Amino acid sequence: MLSINNWNPARPSKAIQAFLDRPRVDARIEDRARRILQGVRKGGDRAVRRYIKQFDGATLTSLKVSKAETAAATETVDTAFRKAAALTRRRVTTFCRAGMRKDWSIPTPGAGRVGEQFSPIDRVGVYIPGGTAPLVSTCLMTVTLAKLAGVREIVACTPPAADGGVNPYLNYTLAYAGATEIYKIGGIPAIGAMAYGTETIDPVQKIVGPGGAYVTAAKKCVYGDVALDLVAGPSEVAILADSRANARYAAADLLAQAEHGTGAEKALFITTSKRLAAAVAREVGRQINNLARRRMIAKVLKRGAMIVVVKTLDEGMALCNRFAPEHLELMVQSPRRWLRRVRNAGAVFTGDWSPEVTGDFVAGPSHVLPTGGAAAMFSGLTIDDFRKRTSVISFTRRDLKNTLSAIESFGRVEGLDAHARSARIRFE
Repeated sequence: MLSINNWNPARPSKAIQAFLDRPRVDARIEDRARRILQGVRKGGDRAVRRYIKQFDGATLTSLKVSKAETAAATETVDTAFRKAAALTRRRVTTFCRAGMRKDWSIPTPGAGRVGEQFSPIDRVGVYIPGGTAPLVSTCLMTVTLAKLAGVREIVACTPPAADGGVNPYLNYTLAYAGATEIYKIGGIPAIGAMAYGTETIDPVQKIVGPGGAYVTAAKKCVYGDVALDLVAGPSEVAILADSRANARYAAADLLAQAEHGTGAEKALFITTSKRLAAAVAREVGRQINNLARRRMIAKVLKRGAMIVVVKTLDEGMALCNRFAPEHLELMVQSPRRWLRRVRNAGAVFTGDWSPEVTGDFVAGPSHVLPTGGAAAMFSGLTIDDFRKRTSVISFTRRDLKNTLSAIESFGRVEGLDAHARSARIRFE
C-alpha cells in the first residue's frame, strides 16, 4: 500500500522530488476561487445562498446562527465532550498567556524612551472546517486565542449540513470559545463574505483558520483586502525514525493524518532502517482495515504517502527540513538533541509519548499550522496574530539634538529636504 523509496542526495529520486515539491495552491482552484469571490462581492447574501445551495445542498432563509439554535445545540452536547472542551480551553489559555508578548520600552541616550505596545484587532473572522469532519477542536484553537487577545467581534463561519443546520458540537464549541457571531457558510463563499461583507455580515479585518485547497486558494485571493494568518491547508505529517522506533506507533500516526478527508493530505515516513520501513508499511496495511474512514485514507495513501529510507539520520533531517512539514515527529534516541537541527516545521513532537494527535486536541499550542512547505517561511497561529504591534517613540530635546545631523544626512541623500527641516526647525 505504501511505496518504499531510497534517498540519495547526489541523485534525488524523481518520485521523492515530486512528493516534496507539492504546490501550496493549485492554479486552477485559484482561478475558480476568484470567480466565486467576485460573485460574492457583487451579489452579497443572494450569491452566498446560491453557492450554499450549489455546494452544500442546503436552502437557507438565514445565514446567521440564532441564539435559539445555539441554545438547542447546547442541550444535545454530552457531558464527556463538555469536559474535553474545558480541558483543552484551559491548556490553550495557559499556553497562550505564557507566550503573549507584553508592552515594553527602553530608555534612549537622551532620557527619552522607545518601545512597542500591543492592541487587539477589532473584528476577526475565523473559518472552521465542517465538511467531512466537524473540527470542533479548531474552534478552541482559534476563537479562544482571539478572545484572550481581547478581540471584541469574533465572526465564525462553518459549512451547513444539507438540512441547513450547523453541527451541534461545532455550534456549542464556537459559543463556548467566545465567538460573537456564527454563520452557516463554508468554503470560498465564507472567505468572500468575511472579506467583503454582505447585507448580513460586516467585513472583518483579518481571517484566520485552516481549510482545504479551496479555502486556502480563497484566502490567498483576498489578501490585501483583509489580513491573513498563514497558509493552513490539507494536513501533513513527517516522521523521522531510527531503528528503535515502534512500527505500530508510526503507522498509527501516519494514518491519523491521512484521515482528514480532503484527499490532499501528505504523510512521509523517513528512516535509516529498511527493516523498520517494511514493518511500517505492513502495519499501515493491517491497521487501515479497522478504521471507519479507510476508503478516504486509502486514496491519500495512494498518492500522498511515502516511506523513504536514508543512509543516516543527518540525511533524514535534511530531507525533513526540505519537506518543511506541518507536523514533524522525532521517533529517535535523544530527540531533544535532534530538535536543535529542525529548521522548518510547524510543530515538532518528540518521543514515543507525543503523538501528533496531542497537538490536534489537547497540548496547548494552536493546531493551525503552515502546510504545503510554508513552514519554511510561516509560523503557526499564536495569540499575537490577533493583535497589532505599534511602535512608540518618545524623544526628548536632547535625543533629537543628538540625532539631528543623521536626520539631515538622510534627508540630503534621499532628496527629502522637508524631512530634514521638520527636525531642524525645532532648534531655530
